[in-house]
Amino acid sequence: LPSQAALGCRAAQVLMQYCILANHYWFLVEAVYLYKLLIGAVFSEKNYYRLYLYLGWGTPVVFVVPWVAAKYLKENAEVRIMARVGVLGYVCPCPISPSQINLLIFMRILKVILAKLRANQKGYADYKLRLAKATLTLIPLFGIHEVVFIFATDEQTTGILRYVKVFFTLFLNSFQGFLVAVLYCFANKEVKSEMKKKWQLWKLDH
Repeated sequence: LPSQAALGCRAAQVLMQYCILANHYWFLVEAVYLYKLLIGAVFSEKNYYRLYLYLGWGTPVVFVVPWVAAKYLKENAEVRIMARVGVLGYVCPCPISPSQINLLIFMRILKVILAKLRANQKGYADYKLRLAKATLTLIPLFGIHEVVFIFATDEQTTGILRYVKVFFTLFLNSFQGFLVAVLYCFANKEVKSEMKKKWQLWKLDH
């Protein structure tokens, strides 16, 4: 490739890896935030807001910069979109830690929800259904679907399993933001009430 085209491809690959990591770490921010709300905290949200920003946007830089340096020094022969097997291939594209932490928080939150539903079992006769609903709702918010294929790399999956992995990974990652917006924003009673007010005001004005 011409030098300018190769530079553009490398910049696009670095940006892609940063966005992938930022996506995973914002999963972690969402999990920590919800866990703090459910478990209770002594500190105000104002004390944590800057920390959330650093965790979501700053932490990926800590992994991307060494990965870029390693790629530049050791694998700078050509642009590679798919990670190779080896240390350099997994420094950046495989963020195991956020997914594992999210899984632990996910299990802890489900335990808290189950305990609260059981405590109010008389008021919630369908507490098992509510627990299942909460579980399915939290999966896209925490990115738990990432854990399913986290150890199934492209080199280890072949045939139909590889197609299944690619389909679910692309589908869930592509619609994760949409699912979170629908479940936690547009389905919220307060949000729907405000949208209804805005719609009524718009109709009166027109």
